Amino acid sequence: MRMRKKAWARPELEKCSYFIQQPTSQRGKWNEWFSQQAPIYLELGCGKGSFLAQMASANLGINFIAVDIKDDMLGYARRKLQQIYNEKEINNVALVPYDIERIKDIFSQKDTVDRIYINFCNPWPRPRHHKKRLTHTRQLEKYKEFLKIGGEIFFKTDDSNLYKDSLQYFKQAGYNIIKKTDNLDRQDSNIETEHEIMFREIGIPIKQIIAKRN
Repeated sequence: MRMRKKAWARPELEKCSYFIQQPTSQRGKWNEWFSQQAPIYLELGCGKGSFLAQMASANLGINFIAVDIKDDMLGYARRKLQQIYNEKEINNVALVPYDIERIKDIFSQKDTVDRIYINFCNPWPRPRHHKKRLTHTRQLEKYKEFLKIGGEIFFKTDDSNLYKDSLQYFKQAGYNIIKKTDNLDRQDSNIETEHEIMFREIGIPIKQIIAKRN
């Protein structure tokens, strides 16, 4: 079911100091945008921002960039951040509206990303759509443009076929798989996303891959 468009989302985002209205203008300059010099963690497809808000608020010494194509999702993410940070200033987060398939439009080799999170992305089950998957070999090659040597990708999904195919994608793209499981224990999950909680409640195992760029 598609989410109804939220009329409040864009106006609220435009007033938000950490919403990047023209992300292409930041290409090659992301390290300069943040007030602190710190490692950058990138979330591709942040959804409603529950994972982002928990991670960023618990790791104030890390700069987080969250990319999602939908203003509605980014609007929810902004509200979640405001709720969790409460009165604290939010200076280690950037919300970015963009199509992840065109990620190289907004990141270059000058933008050193230490870690990428991909949580419960669209599995695109039809073979003719597989290239749209965020873990497809074609996308993994794009991430090499800015993911540093030794940088890691943390990937979670509920979809068995996407998990199995992604294992091959990572290998084909030359990443080293340092952890894989088709039944992630709750205690081993760093922070649970909204989807993760939902799938656990209905008995669907969570799959995870952690891969390192060689």
